Amino acid sequence: MADLTQQQWSEQLEKDENSVILDVRTDAEFEEGYIPGAIQMDIYNGAEFLQRARQLDPQKNYYVYCRSGGRSGQACMLLNSIGIKNAFNLKGGIMEWEGETIN
Repeated sequence: MADLTQQQWSEQLEKDENSVILDVRTDAEFEEGYIPGAIQMDIYNGAEFLQRARQLDPQKNYYVYCRSGGRSGQACMLLNSIGIKNAFNLKGGIMEWEGETIN
């Protein structure tokens, strides 16, 4: 797992053709706005989160965010623990995100 600043995360994501964006917030939070292309997987729903995580392609690079960076850090560690090597946490989460969002 790597904690990336907003700038590092967005620059790396932009150049990565093997990327998947994961939003690990709740349904209500996701509906308030999200980063374009994000797949939502609520980490608070632990069993479902793990089940869906096991279906992810371990060859892809996962760019993970939440509200402020805490849950996404946990999600990255969980992804690492099930064999997904490349999980990148967005430090500061969507609260500090200056890029595009969909509301």
